[in-house]
Amino acid sequence: MTFKLVLLRHGEGAWNKENRFCSWVDQRLTPNGIKEAQTCGKVLNEAGFEFDLVFTSILSRSIETAWLVLHEMGQEWVQTESSWRLNERHYGALIGLNRAELASIHGEAKVKLWRRSYDITPPPIDESHSYFYEIYNDRRYNYCDVVKDKLPKAESLKEVLERLLPYWNDVIVPEVKKGKCILISAHGNSARALLKYLEDIPDDEIVNVTLPTGVPVLLELDKNLHPVRQHEFLGDWKAIQAAIKKVEDQGKAAVPGKCDN
Repeated sequence: MTFKLVLLRHGEGAWNKENRFCSWVDQRLTPNGIKEAQTCGKVLNEAGFEFDLVFTSILSRSIETAWLVLHEMGQEWVQTESSWRLNERHYGALIGLNRAELASIHGEAKVKLWRRSYDITPPPIDESHSYFYEIYNDRRYNYCDVVKDKLPKAESLKEVLERLLPYWNDVIVPEVKKGKCILISAHGNSARALLKYLEDIPDDEIVNVTLPTGVPVLLELDKNLHPVRQHEFLGDWKAIQAAIKKVEDQGKAAVPGKCDN
């Protein structure tokens, strides 16, 4: 018996388009992000997926993506559960900064480590940061399973996995083992962290794993929740390759005089 699990990074958000570290700042989907989520729904529907349960973070772009996917599939009624433990990685003091501009200052290799490495934590956010109070005064965090002053102020990918695993083991795994077909609509780093754990990707190799927005990733797991085969991107492969390149290019230094539309 095998279990099917679909991981999904939400559709493009406003700050994805602007190439800024979004993290825990709440963002809506762009028109392109809405289209990505709808296309994802079409792909999953055509592949015959019938979801029994959906998990999201408590950030709007994750929830909105799940809604749009289910709507496109005619499965709006499927139960959805949300947890902060599926939130994007907390980028600390980097929140709101432009990746390309940072690469111009600090170098592309340094920015890639901040973005993708396993155990490097960026500088923490503090009360002087322009988005500190927007995040920590947000009432959605009143309902977390941890008090507000214990919420992270910055995270490495390792720390994302550490706060995600209790939710995976205690809440999601029992549902998977019941044979339910599950969609996790999350974020680039929370999905990468879970993928690393399930596929036992080495620490020094996870830096090269890219999950583009709006592209579903299929995992097939055995009875011990070990992968039967390597994860698979679903959809048009040419479009997926272009989407992966787009994400990887976000960390490249800005070219003076070049205007991206």
